Amino acid sequence: MRIVGIDPGTGILGFGVIDIIKQTPRLVTAGVVTTPAHTPIDIRLEDIFDSLMEIMTETEPDIMAIEKLFFARNVTTAMSVSQARGVAMLAGRKHGLPIVEYSPNEIKKTVTGYGKADKKQVQEMVRLHLKLREVPKPDDCADALAAALTHHMMHRAAIS
Repeated sequence: MRIVGIDPGTGILGFGVIDIIKQTPRLVTAGVVTTPAHTPIDIRLEDIFDSLMEIMTETEPDIMAIEKLFFARNVTTAMSVSQARGVAMLAGRKHGLPIVEYSPNEIKKTVTGYGKADKKQVQEMVRLHLKLREVPKPDDCADALAAALTHHMMHRAAIS
């Protein structure tokens, strides 16, 4: 199984693709899609969509795991993140992918064992689960990989 994880954002959207081989996760690729802050939102969303379509064409994932939007104090930020999230989900559907959503707390609890883990704890556990030499950078990339790992771990637990 190949899983693409998405950490939605308008300025920086993280993605991470992992393969599951004999129940062991392996990194395929990871990175970020960035859009300039002063570019109109419709152009930024189109750039995100086009970039994700290209990434999915190149990596051919079987499923998308995306972080759910948590309540944000800044309404403007929440709206733009939800728009980027919708565009990412649309790109996944255009590739025929099933899409699963996980809350930030579900991701933290699944990856670290603690639902209130901080970013550094999540990043370190992503590094350990994927047997990487270094923590994936930037944070958005590690968060996307954490979403993908969450799906793997939840799926593995469900079939056990």
